[in-house]
Amino acid sequence: MSEPFQLPDLSIEKDYVGESFSPIYTTTVTVSGGPASHGRASGRARSGDGVLDLDLRMPAELGGDGRGTNPEQLFAAGFAACFHGALSLVARQEELDPAPISVAATVAFGRDPEDGGYLLHIDLVVGWPDIDPEIAVPLLRRADSLCPYARMAGQGTPTTITLAS
Repeated sequence: MSEPFQLPDLSIEKDYVGESFSPIYTTTVTVSGGPASHGRASGRARSGDGVLDLDLRMPAELGGDGRGTNPEQLFAAGFAACFHGALSLVARQEELDPAPISVAATVAFGRDPEDGGYLLHIDLVVGWPDIDPEIAVPLLRRADSLCPYARMAGQGTPTTITLAS
């Protein structure tokens, strides 16, 4: 028999007041280019703690061999997991069972019609069998305002780009 999972000790309240970002967790993933010297086509992604260590490949739809994970899959997994966690916290606060909840994230990679560059489009579909939509919809909105991935998608994320010395 396995040990039960420990639920995160995170507040769903917006209880932080401060003048700057206050990190709770930080991770680093480094991507190298591999044989093609191209992170998307033949790269390798490794986390600083070694837990994540996988090959990156272009999907067949973009001309690759499709034999590895691609960045859109990783982003979809992170987004779905984060939104699921936020919705689970909100459901528990309302004394609802989050066990039947599932979140499917579809990430589409395509062209931006404004400038011809690349753009991602994200669709989340929440499965929550037997929940009344009048109960679920406000909770989805609360989870949306709580989930950092959803906030990033809606508001943007501060990003710095620095050349290592």
